[in-house]
Amino acid sequence: MDLLDRLLGHDVWTTRELLERCRPLSDEEFDREFPIGLHTLRRTFTHVIWNMEAWSDAIGGVPLREKPGPSETTVPALRRRLDRAGEDLARAARDVADRGGWDERRAEVGSEKTSGGMIAHVITHSMHHRAQLIFMLRELGVEDLPEGDVLSWESQLGG
Repeated sequence: MDLLDRLLGHDVWTTRELLERCRPLSDEEFDREFPIGLHTLRRTFTHVIWNMEAWSDAIGGVPLREKPGPSETTVPALRRRLDRAGEDLARAARDVADRGGWDERRAEVGSEKTSGGMIAHVITHSMHHRAQLIFMLRELGVEDLPEGDVLSWESQLGG
């Protein structure tokens, strides 16, 4: 497994693990306001996953998909979206890696960006917000949270 596959696999796995910890939460808990980031678990997960979806489209050079509505922000819907977004991102990123297109430029979000920069942005953006999600989940008393590091993910895979 190369570095790109490790980073993308860890990104989706860790986000999924945190989302799974939200299954037993009530809507009130999922929407509780915290003094950090986007303030709620629902808004933060929705933002992270939309970021993956939108940047996958940009990296892949396809039209931006329509932004999902409120019915797509339940835990099960977010899980489905995350799985698809992870596959889309991996496919787009693998295409960039296979053709050595890291420095290819595209006009995205107001300025030109490199494909490699966009991929790195998605991964680091998700990690930033996962730290906020971990904080919110701890505040709600959720236990057995993953540390979220790549080595723990790799150990879980048996690697």
